[in-house]
Amino acid sequence: MFDPVEKLKEFIRHPSVSTDPAFREGMKGAQGFLAGLLRSLGFTVEEVATDLHPIIWAQRGGDPKWPHVVIYGHYDVQPADPLNLWKTPAFEPTIVGNRIYGRGAADNKGPLMTNIAAVAQALEANPGLPLRITFLVEGEEEMGSPSFPKFLERYAAKLREADFVYLSDTALVDEHQVVITCGLRGLALFDVQVTGPKSDLHSGLHGGVLRNPIQALAEILATLHTPDGRVNVPGFYDDVRDVHPWEREELKKLGGDEKAYAKFLGIDTFYTTPGFTPFESLRFQPTLEFNGIGGGYQGEGSKTVIPSKAFAKISCRLVASQNPERIKKLVMDTIRARMPSGVQLHFTDQHNGEPYLVVPPDRSNTPPDQSPVLARAFRATETAVNEVWGRPPLFLREGGSIPIIASIKAKTGLDSVMFGLFLPEDNLHAPNESFNLDVMKRGIETTRRILTAVARG
Repeated sequence: MFDPVEKLKEFIRHPSVSTDPAFREGMKGAQGFLAGLLRSLGFTVEEVATDLHPIIWAQRGGDPKWPHVVIYGHYDVQPADPLNLWKTPAFEPTIVGNRIYGRGAADNKGPLMTNIAAVAQALEANPGLPLRITFLVEGEEEMGSPSFPKFLERYAAKLREADFVYLSDTALVDEHQVVITCGLRGLALFDVQVTGPKSDLHSGLHGGVLRNPIQALAEILATLHTPDGRVNVPGFYDDVRDVHPWEREELKKLGGDEKAYAKFLGIDTFYTTPGFTPFESLRFQPTLEFNGIGGGYQGEGSKTVIPSKAFAKISCRLVASQNPERIKKLVMDTIRARMPSGVQLHFTDQHNGEPYLVVPPDRSNTPPDQSPVLARAFRATETAVNEVWGRPPLFLREGGSIPIIASIKAKTGLDSVMFGLFLPEDNLHAPNESFNLDVMKRGIETTRRILTAVARG
């Protein structure tokens, strides 16, 4: 008998922190546990070597005419620091009420185990289920999936044999309302450094005769937004698509209290793109944000220097049709054009991520050539959620990014059904991460019904 909670406990006990070499054994333990679990369910498992942590590729074959789903997840987790803020040991799963606590409980071990349990139940009920299933589980998601591009190049042909991707690495609004994510923002990240004098200078001896790099950087950054909240970079919005009416209507069903949201954020007023509510801005609009800034003395007390250098870290969240490389070039060119005299600029390129958008069937802008199996999966999802949760799901874009989803689409043509399972209160990436076991139970039943319906056709 497959006990998903006990299996999840065992999974969490492996401290699989991908970014820290000190957790190498924890990574190996999680990988081995997962590979063994999938083998026990009858899957043929290949542990694909990468430069860092292996990717698990597990297959259940069958008649080539059967539908084929790829279930994605990741077995790595964020570091648990600061450990002193945990109320229970980070890698010793603890159940309190209807929650299981532990690093990775919600991101992504709990949701992944939910989908594995659903597959186990579906196959137990019908060992001959006419559905081909592939599990694709990576160990580097929390560090930006650096090995995934090479893996895609190698396995693209095999992935093209599938009909759609299914995953649970997105969010629920609350434990009663399911959200099916149909859009993810892309990313364009880079650092900018401004250099003035060849070394730090005494501000009394040399102040007033040269441009301070901190001042120059502040002047540049201040030009990148207009007072009303738009990104002030020529061409930045050229490729942004209009939001379809059904998307706005779907978001209205979610509701949302702007005053409560402002109180939650601890702010007095919102600063959004004109014509968009705060909740629309989060899901429908691109951004340009400053994620870090520095220069000069940072310690306690005073040190009266003019620094040699100042820097800022910049990220852009992008919506469908925006190209990260194009946006990055536009922003860099704008900064160069606005650079004050007396300083030099240097850019350090960071990683990109393409935006992603899939339109559920029966909407006004559904592509006419949408895969019939994908459309069946979306309709099965809507039916299953209605039956299990007692209300229909909402089909919404999300403000966050999962760059590999767009990469899979670009390389293989496969779209994704993203069934969210973690909650705002689950504390992803923070101390006391947890996963709601009631959500897990309903998630297992929902996914089992979806897969069964897709198999039935």
